[in-house]
Amino acid sequence: MNNNDVLRRLRYALDISNPVMIEIFQISGCTLEQPTLIKLLKKEEEEEFISCSNPLLSFFLDGLIIHKRGRKDSAETEAPKPDASLNNNAILKKLRIALDLKEDDMLALMKLAGVTISKSELSALFRTKGHKHYKECGDQFLRNFLQGLTIRNRKVTAEQISGE
Repeated sequence: MNNNDVLRRLRYALDISNPVMIEIFQISGCTLEQPTLIKLLKKEEEEEFISCSNPLLSFFLDGLIIHKRGRKDSAETEAPKPDASLNNNAILKKLRIALDLKEDDMLALMKLAGVTISKSELSALFRTKGHKHYKECGDQFLRNFLQGLTIRNRKVTAEQISGE
């Protein structure tokens, strides 16, 4: 699952307008103009498509955390540094933080997408790489999570999403 796909699916799932998306990028210290955003939201086969890099998606996810939860009340007011090594596990973790999702919320979202997993399988996705119970988050799992998020937030069915 590429970063552009994640960005598009999040935008749809959370019903975020273009001006709000630009604001979310700016919150994290990334200046993005509307024409560039539109090119990022295009599909690969479309003209003027721009690939969304890991640091750019990281800026968006960090901005989403601040947009949804507010800034930390710490002495550090530095803008977050983008994560160049962003993977599905990190994306899932940032979304969990931004949307203030508890374990039961995440399991419910997965169930909405037709996937049943155990609490231990879920917690393995949030462990540190190298931990003996760490599990890599696959594209299909992230896709299902975003689908569950869409179903919950937009009040649509899985069939409606696949036809989008």
